[in-house]
Amino acid sequence: MTRASHTHDIQDGTHHTRYGDPVVTKAGLPGWLDPVVRAVETVQPLQLSRFLPPEDGAGRQSAVLILFGEGERGPELLLMERATSLRSHAGQPSFPGGSLDPEDGDPKTDGPLRAALREAEEETGLDPRGVQLFGVLPKLYIPVSGFVVTPVLGWWREPTPVDAVDLNETARVFTVPVVDLTDPANRATAVHPSGHRGPAFLVESALVWGFTAGIIDRLLHYADWELPWDRDKQVPLDWRA
Repeated sequence: MTRASHTHDIQDGTHHTRYGDPVVTKAGLPGWLDPVVRAVETVQPLQLSRFLPPEDGAGRQSAVLILFGEGERGPELLLMERATSLRSHAGQPSFPGGSLDPEDGDPKTDGPLRAALREAEEETGLDPRGVQLFGVLPKLYIPVSGFVVTPVLGWWREPTPVDAVDLNETARVFTVPVVDLTDPANRATAVHPSGHRGPAFLVESALVWGFTAGIIDRLLHYADWELPWDRDKQVPLDWRA
């Protein structure tokens, strides 16, 4: 189980979190996560996205935390909504995450694990000591922003209160029951003016689309949680999206 040690800098009073050596373990996970674990272990990069990292190593290394918890209506996912004032992906729901910092470590090994936990804490205020990392998906690429993203999966073993830490970056933090994500009534195809089409979810007063929706869609599919839905139901996006 991942542990983070909290220390205070006596000189300036700032609060630091150090994540030590993050551990990825499947021990003690709830049974309902078994299909997700199997999907993570077997899925191939091109089964997740046609956009894979450039072979020349270009791109900004980043990580996201795909955090499963258990709420009043069963399994749920933690999402956040980006502030509308941001220059990129404004107002868009996403997983907690961001670029790797030098102190996160090697992008090819455990750097993404630390980055996913650190960013989740910085953005939502969750206590990373209550998160058990259990899997890592292949690195993917977001061409529009040049990010190389490592999706890190976690089980919220000991949930703690979460909220938007910085309203200049995050509008809100919320959880979405998996039953709402699999409900065919909440599913649609997002259509961008550029012609790009992709899965979308209309949940918790939000339209989840783009990279985040693509990952959720593939996880639901390969975990055999997906229900038949109307792919002809369209949600138009505007050029600002």
